[in-house]
Amino acid sequence: MTYQETINWMFSKLPMYQRQGKSAYKADLSNTLTLAAHLNHPEQHLKTIHVAGTNGKGSTANMLASICQEAGYKTGLFTSPHLKDYRERIRINGVPVSKQFVIGFINRNKAFLEKKSLSFFEMTTLMAFDYFAKNDVDIAIIEVGLGGRLDSTNIIHPLVSVITNIGLDHTQFLGHDLATIAREKAGIIKSKAPVVIGETQKETQTVFKTIAAEKQSPIYFADQLQEKLSYKSDLLGEYQQKNIKTAVQTIAVLNQESSFKISKENITLGLRHVTKNTGLKGRWQVLQHNPKIICDTAHNVEGLSLVVNQLKKEPFDNLHIVFGVVNDKDLTSLFTILPKQATYYLCKPDIPRGMDEKKLKSEFDKANFTSKIYGSVNQAFSNAKEQAKENDLIFVGGSTFTVAEII
Repeated sequence: MTYQETINWMFSKLPMYQRQGKSAYKADLSNTLTLAAHLNHPEQHLKTIHVAGTNGKGSTANMLASICQEAGYKTGLFTSPHLKDYRERIRINGVPVSKQFVIGFINRNKAFLEKKSLSFFEMTTLMAFDYFAKNDVDIAIIEVGLGGRLDSTNIIHPLVSVITNIGLDHTQFLGHDLATIAREKAGIIKSKAPVVIGETQKETQTVFKTIAAEKQSPIYFADQLQEKLSYKSDLLGEYQQKNIKTAVQTIAVLNQESSFKISKENITLGLRHVTKNTGLKGRWQVLQHNPKIICDTAHNVEGLSLVVNQLKKEPFDNLHIVFGVVNDKDLTSLFTILPKQATYYLCKPDIPRGMDEKKLKSEFDKANFTSKIYGSVNQAFSNAKEQAKENDLIFVGGSTFTVAEII
C-alpha cells in the first residue's frame, strides 16, 4: 500500500473518535494490551512523561518535549488529534514519523489488527510506542487521547504523570461532574510515580490527593508554586501561563526523581522555541496582520472562555468570527461566553462529526447572534477576509477541525 492508501485504510476500517464520536470510544484496555504483547511490549522500554487534562495538555506536552530537546535528549512526542497530516501525532525531536514507518507498521501487523478489530487510536498509540522504542529515544512525552484511566496510552509506567486541569468536556464518556471526571483522569497516576496537577480546584483536589496517597505517589500542585516565574513562551495565549507553570514544575520533579538533568537555561530556551522545536500549531496563532487573523483550537467552555477573554483585550474596530463545531457540542453553555458584538461566519468542519451549519445557524438565531452560513470552512474564511477592514479582527475557532482547514 502507498502512504495515502495506508492512511485511508486506518481511517475507513476503524472507529476513530475524532471523526465519529461516541461510537469509537472503547472503555477497555484489553485490545491495547493484546497489541502491545504482539509487538513485544515496546512501552516497557520507554522512559515517559504522561500528560492528561481537559485543557492545556497538548500545549504542556509540546512545552515538555521542547525543553527536553533543548537539554540534548532525543525526545519522542505523541499527541492527538493532528491538524493536517497523520504523521504530526508521532514525532522525534520535532520530526514527524516517516511515511515508510507508517506503511511498514500497518503492513506487518495488518492481519493482526483486522483480526482483533483494533481501533484507530489503539493502533496509533502502539505505532508511536514501537517507533520510539526502535529509535531508542531518551524520553517520550505521551499525551492522553481522552480521559485517562481507560485511554490506550495508559499502559505505560511514567517517570512523572501530569494532569493539567479538569473541566466539563466529553461528559458522555467521563462523567457529568468535575469529581467524577477527575477520578477518570487520575487513572494515569501510577504506583510511587510522582504526579503534577496543573490547577488546584476545590472539586477535584481531594480526589487527586486521595488517589495519590493510595498509590504512594508524591503529589505537586503547580499553581501553588511560590517561586515567581519569569519564563516567556512563543505560545502567545495568556492562558499559556498556567501551562508554563505546569511544565516547569514537571521538569523540577523529573530532575529530582530521575537521572535527567535539565537546566534553567534549557527550560528558558525550550519554552521560547516550542513551535520551532515541535511543530505545534493552532494555539493563539497569529496568521496575519491588517486585518489581524488569529486562530485557536480551544473547543470547550473552559478553553474558549480563556480565548474570548484575550480577544476582548485585542484592539479592533469590528470582530469577525469563523466558527464551526462538532455535533455533540453543548451550544447553550458556549453562548454564555461568546462575544455578542461580532459577526459570525458559520460552517461545518469537513468531518462526519461536524455539526450541520443550518443547525448551527438555527441555534445562533435563537440566541440572537448575528450570523451567516457558508458551505465550507474555507468559504466562511474567504468571506470573513473579504468583509474585514484593515483595523478589524478575524478569529477562527470552535473546533480543532475548523482550524485545521485554514492553517
